[in-house]
Amino acid sequence: MKNQFPIVGIVGAGAMGRGIAQIAAQAGSRVLLLDMQPDAAASARGSIQAQWQRLQDKGRISDEQAQGWGNLLEPVATIADLASCDLVIEAIVERLDAKQALFAQLEAVVGPHAVLATNTSSLAVTAIGATLRRPERLAGFHFFNPVPLMKVVEVIAGLKTAPTVCESLSHYARQMGHTPVQAQDTPGFIVNHAGRGFGTEALRIVGEGVADFATIDRILRDQVGFKLGPFELMDLTALDVSHPVMESIYHQYYEEPRFRPSVITAQRLAGGILGKKVGEGFYRYENGVAQVPAEPAVPEVASIPPVWVSTRAARRAELYQLLKDLGATIETGASPSQTAISVVAPLGFDITTVAVVERLDPARTIGIDMLIDDAATRRRVLATNPATRVDIRDAAHALFARDGKAVSVIRDSGGFVTQRVVAAIVNIASDICQQQICSPRDLETAVTLGLGYPLGPLAMGDRWGPTNILEVLFNMQTVYGDTRYRPSPWLRRRGAIGLSLAHVEEH
Repeated sequence: MKNQFPIVGIVGAGAMGRGIAQIAAQAGSRVLLLDMQPDAAASARGSIQAQWQRLQDKGRISDEQAQGWGNLLEPVATIADLASCDLVIEAIVERLDAKQALFAQLEAVVGPHAVLATNTSSLAVTAIGATLRRPERLAGFHFFNPVPLMKVVEVIAGLKTAPTVCESLSHYARQMGHTPVQAQDTPGFIVNHAGRGFGTEALRIVGEGVADFATIDRILRDQVGFKLGPFELMDLTALDVSHPVMESIYHQYYEEPRFRPSVITAQRLAGGILGKKVGEGFYRYENGVAQVPAEPAVPEVASIPPVWVSTRAARRAELYQLLKDLGATIETGASPSQTAISVVAPLGFDITTVAVVERLDPARTIGIDMLIDDAATRRRVLATNPATRVDIRDAAHALFARDGKAVSVIRDSGGFVTQRVVAAIVNIASDICQQQICSPRDLETAVTLGLGYPLGPLAMGDRWGPTNILEVLFNMQTVYGDTRYRPSPWLRRRGAIGLSLAHVEEH
């Protein structure tokens, strides 16, 4: 395959610049690496070569490959040294004035057919190219850290970018071994935009006192299959990175409620409690290992009362079968007896509201999250309401833990943890489709590769039911009276037919 960009310049020798330089050399390009800090480019070259040496020691690459790639890396000292480049990729500080000034200098020295690319994660490509004489040759080329391992790159067209530029960059991304996804020039592009539902909604949940950090992380790992919970992830990325992204996208979308940041992360950022890299974040770290609070023990109870299941419970038949498998004594009358535990399984509604509407004794009422098939999860989640008796809570906990599956008990709120976070993820993704920021196919690819979700957000919605997701959102909008839970028009239209790519026309 012909290398479209034989000579590539990289400006910025930090973590991102080093990573891009590494995969560019591996694609067979001669790479000219420039940084304004003395010796930074040479140091970066040494770091990249050390990485290849480690791969060679593990038998993943040959000595010839490591030596050949190393010969393609060349530190340079000035902008003028990049004059021969076919492509220059900028990976400097995330400031609009700095990037505009750099590209003005580059435009003055590179050839007329050279492509210019910015690795910006949060600035508008259109704004970066606004001062150029030829903005049509500038595009976004957004990689993720660590670049060699994160196999997705967003290719972003500014308003004046020539289509051939994005085509060339997409072709080159494949030569690098990465998967390109096409995005419009909107705040957060695809990955940072789609990622708002995960951490932002989890922060709202903990801010409402529903559950603590560790419990929320356990629930989302064990029920949905996320590799890391939101607070583990924020500790890994560090709040000096993740909180400014939250604020940037919120303000760029003119204070859209669904992107509203949290005072929790703002306060922690101000106090320097940034995450794993400083030894303290949502968790405390000793020798790099998170000190996670022990999970509450299963209560010991003398006896478990009979159980009555609401006629409106989600997955009611499955819930009945689960209770039978657990050996529960089940009441089947039109209403519960005075000694029974009333089990409700709402979508989006809080347990208190359900108890009042269904005329149940709140003291004996407890909720269970049945959005996801119990057989597909490693954890069950129960919710009390403010009036639930301690003995009823403990009896329900002991009952649902009888088969050894983990059980978390949270406080009352509109929607359970999983319902709220999954609904937020699916709704924001649907709105990305509504705005035609990218194709549904590229959305799914970007999120699974860029965020590591177990499923793309549209596939998530299909697996657990678009109509269920809509019900969660509608009911939470009623509970909270907040437009942040307003369902996307795209989701409302697709709810009856599914969100999967088989049903989605590409535009």
